[in-house]
Amino acid sequence: MPTGPQRTRQTEWAIFASFALAALGGIAFAVFFVLGGQTQFEGASLAVAFGGLAAGLGLWAVRLLPSGGHVEEHEGFSSPEVERSEVVDQLVDVGRPRRRRWLVRLFGLAGGTITVALLFPLRSLLQPQGGALPPKALAETPWRAGGVRLIDRSGRPVRPEDVSAQSIEIVYPEHHPDAGDAPAFLVRLDPARLQDPPPGGQVGGIVAYSLLCTHAGCAVALYLEGTGQVLCPCHQSVFNLLRAARPVAGPASRPLPGLPIFVDADGYLRASGDFTSPPGPGYWSRP
Repeated sequence: MPTGPQRTRQTEWAIFASFALAALGGIAFAVFFVLGGQTQFEGASLAVAFGGLAAGLGLWAVRLLPSGGHVEEHEGFSSPEVERSEVVDQLVDVGRPRRRRWLVRLFGLAGGTITVALLFPLRSLLQPQGGALPPKALAETPWRAGGVRLIDRSGRPVRPEDVSAQSIEIVYPEHHPDAGDAPAFLVRLDPARLQDPPPGGQVGGIVAYSLLCTHAGCAVALYLEGTGQVLCPCHQSVFNLLRAARPVAGPASRPLPGLPIFVDADGYLRASGDFTSPPGPGYWSRP
């Protein structure tokens, strides 16, 4: 087993390799994150980065730093043989202080690389893909373009005669049927029974609202026929469509956002703009 200067040099090289591996792991994480890679690769690169940093610091603490307190026995006026041997070893190994400085620099490089890599996820919170800031991205849906045609589950454009007074018709924006924040529903109400004007207006008694409950984002898909009310099956929030979809029961505290609609020249229903308020549950700036 190596002892003395040889063991110290081996330890320093092991620390050097650990810190270099940590730096490469940090760089790999940044690259995978920017390229939109698999989370498995991002997690593995972070594990390599922090593992290399921990291994290097552990070797440094155990092998290179002095440890413990020592009581030296008096052995006369000359230094013990062990101490004389250590002094000779230090005088011979004159390159060691330079190598220690390189270890400190490499440690700084590894730590700095990991720190910079971790800034990428923080930046994504402020500027996600697509360019919109989080509050704006949560407030806008594919309906915002205006003139978007309403389609049903099968992708068929919806006409006013397709909307019944007995049940709701779930609709999606054309070309964006998979947008999670865009589903809406249509239902035909008696205009004479409306106590408050619908926020999105009406077309011959047809009103349109967001399908997402304002409590937890579940689908408000149960229509209580004859009452003008819709029910969320998740936590039993009830919204009164005759009073602008205000919540009348359950934990929801905000009304359902309305969707302004009109009939185009071909007789199809279209949205003239986005929801009247952000759909779904609240968030940090919208309780």
